[in-house]
Amino acid sequence: MAVKGREGGGGIRYAVVGLGWIAQSAVLPAFKGARRNSKLVALVSDDATKLQALGRQYDVDRLYSYEEYESCLQEVDAVFIALPNSLHREYTERAAAAGVHVLCEKPMAMTEEDCQAMIESCRRAGVRLMLGYRLHFEKANLRAVELIQSGELGEPRLFGSVFSTDVEPGNVRLRAGEGGPLYDIGIYCVNAARYLFRAEPEEVLASHARRKDARFVDTPEMTTAVLRFPDDRLATFSCSFGAAHVGTYWIVGTEASLRVDPAYSIGTDLVHHFTRKGRTRSETFKARDQFAAELLYFSDCLPEDREPEPSGEEGLADVRVLRAIERSAEDGRSVKLGPFERRQRPTPAQEISRPLGPKPRLIHAEDPSPAK
Repeated sequence: MAVKGREGGGGIRYAVVGLGWIAQSAVLPAFKGARRNSKLVALVSDDATKLQALGRQYDVDRLYSYEEYESCLQEVDAVFIALPNSLHREYTERAAAAGVHVLCEKPMAMTEEDCQAMIESCRRAGVRLMLGYRLHFEKANLRAVELIQSGELGEPRLFGSVFSTDVEPGNVRLRAGEGGPLYDIGIYCVNAARYLFRAEPEEVLASHARRKDARFVDTPEMTTAVLRFPDDRLATFSCSFGAAHVGTYWIVGTEASLRVDPAYSIGTDLVHHFTRKGRTRSETFKARDQFAAELLYFSDCLPEDREPEPSGEEGLADVRVLRAIERSAEDGRSVKLGPFERRQRPTPAQEISRPLGPKPRLIHAEDPSPAK
């Protein structure tokens, strides 16, 4: 597969599409740590102040509005899509039509049909599609995979997780049609259960809840789900947009247990707590730039014409579970899932370590759940 601009050196040329909090706090700064093969050359936003200020901050002179997206696509090899969830399909399909590779933030889209359309559009165009599962390159979580595969926990039987944060009023994550806490942070719990059990759930049972709070008119405040996996293994999780920040998971085997706390954080140390026969040992994994790892990995896949892990199929695998959870919560009954084959799963060989840089200055963007 020919990659535009690669022959001239300087790595894969990227545009970052959408300049909200995740783009400014993590994606844009990551290009410094990924400069071996990735170069930020364009920005796309309808906020002229953001474009001008961030263009100066990151030495980028190709600045485009959303209406100028097709013009931008003529100047780049790949896009990093950091838009609201409901826009992922449209901007992926437009990039694919221009022959541009796509690295898209998760969740992949809002429905299985949208995911399938994204996969097919990239396949037809001969471009690669990768989802932004940053923890697939993070040592702490890959070490958890390794511990389970080594047999140190015995047979893994139970998975549990809580991921909660207190989202500020007015944030786009609270808007109707974006999926609420289930799609924004519950997806981390679903994905962790799938890659730790190395399997796909067969049945789900779930419930939404909300209190009287104006923030939760258009989205549930929180969701709890139970997932049944093959061999009668169970995973449970709760996610919330209206509670103190917690991000942890645990997996219990027949011989030992592992708790990762914190497990999902950006820019902080992650910690293992391994317990066997009443004794617990802890191991700290120093914070690293997880987004630089994504960029490095994806940019290496492109000239090699290699299917990335996590691919579009990985994004679809999660969305089909999220949709089943929604149906269960709405109907008050369990929902069975059909077979779904995944040949690729994250492995310890995917670990990439890059140092964490200083916190950047944000322009017209705020942390959706700042510490109080």
